[in-house]
Amino acid sequence: MANKKKVVVTGFEPFGEHTVNSSWVAVQELVRLGLGEMVDLHVYELPVDYQAVQDILLSLWKEHQPQLAVHVGVSGIATSVTLEQCGHNKGYTRLDNRSFCPASHCCMENGPDYIKSVIDMDTVCKRVNGSNIGITVSVSKDAGRYLCDYTYYTSLHQGQGYSAFVHVPALGGPYSSEELGRGLQAVVKEMLNLLEVDYNEWGEKDNKHCHHKQ
Repeated sequence: MANKKKVVVTGFEPFGEHTVNSSWVAVQELVRLGLGEMVDLHVYELPVDYQAVQDILLSLWKEHQPQLAVHVGVSGIATSVTLEQCGHNKGYTRLDNRSFCPASHCCMENGPDYIKSVIDMDTVCKRVNGSNIGITVSVSKDAGRYLCDYTYYTSLHQGQGYSAFVHVPALGGPYSSEELGRGLQAVVKEMLNLLEVDYNEWGEKDNKHCHHKQ
């Protein structure tokens, strides 16, 4: 029997006007819906805290060595489920929940300006939009230069590109919690399908992940 695929999915705690963070609501709905028997799913609620996120992501990649990490965040301007193609290193001037921002305003000093996910988000988008699940998906190349973007870049670096970021609208704008969960389930399943095409044997990817950047 084939080995289970290990997937880590995160959402965020409340911040600012988002007293209920739809990202964590969507992740909880994903847990309820599941990703099938062949996926070993681990979920975590991340703090809106630059320093804590760095430490947590390092430990999550080290502990679980997942085939894929998917991070979910809320966007106050999004009206669709938005797939982010890349994370950015610089431009972090907005204060977190602890009134802190990195002194260097970047994720990783001397790191590349951006890191792309190995997943082709355009393909995921087309497949989910073509499946008629009632959820509209779009693609973005700017995750916003706040904790979402910071988390994504950090995770892409730790996981050598095997990470994804999904922005969801606030609850009711226009989707319910159940719809957000269904949309998240659909995009994560398509991401895993793409990775399976790239790697006929998951063991090949597991071997790559034995040496995460520290």
